[in-house]
Amino acid sequence: MNISTIGFIGSGRVARIILKGFKRSGIVFPSVIASDKDTDNLRKLKEFIPEVFTVENDNTQPASQDIVFMGLHPPVMLEVLKEIQPYLKLHTILISLAPKLTIAKLSEAAGGFMRIVRTIPNAPSIINKGYNPIAFSKMFTDNEKKQIITWFSALGDCPEVDEAKLEAYAILTAMGPTYLWFQLYELQEISKTFGLSAAEVQSGITKMMEGAVATMYKSGFTPDEVMDLIPVKPLETEEEYIKNAYKEKLEALYKILKG
Repeated sequence: MNISTIGFIGSGRVARIILKGFKRSGIVFPSVIASDKDTDNLRKLKEFIPEVFTVENDNTQPASQDIVFMGLHPPVMLEVLKEIQPYLKLHTILISLAPKLTIAKLSEAAGGFMRIVRTIPNAPSIINKGYNPIAFSKMFTDNEKKQIITWFSALGDCPEVDEAKLEAYAILTAMGPTYLWFQLYELQEISKTFGLSAAEVQSGITKMMEGAVATMYKSGFTPDEVMDLIPVKPLETEEEYIKNAYKEKLEALYKILKG
């Protein structure tokens, strides 16, 4: 896909993840302009990706680029869209990285602009192992969609999905690593105290996770049969508490995102 310039409105974590992933994949942009009200976000982005041109509290410059990423929280995004609408070009591709706001709502805030894409970014995109489901407005041809998906695939998997499912993916894939990482880091540190080297722990955790997921989906066993494969369950007494936490927290968050 031939891209001349890109802009980021909002230069926080998601901007760093996406730009680092593109850079790691070897994609080079002639121009990258990023804006933010938070000077600390701009400083961190500049340290992470030195070639980015940053502007403080001026969204008009990134809004004038060929591809414009909106990395803002939903309540702020609608106001900013009203502000930048006059600066969007006819051929601009506007990419929302946020849940909750539908293409219809984004378009309304942007004065009827319809070349809008929504995706729910996934943190492993930073090492090109992301899972970034994507949905398009009706303004895109099949060929344009194919080109955009090919471009995003530099960050990892990029399936086209029904827009109505993006909030579910926000819970499953975007936030999913946070449910596991703290446990895996704790398992890593405890395992080192048992005499395993850092390399042995890394290999063990990686292969254990790959095998565990493969067993879930490729063994043909029921959930009870899978979990019965290991007789000793050291955290068994905590399982109900953890499952209830999943149910309570994630269902409540999903209702907010779909509200």
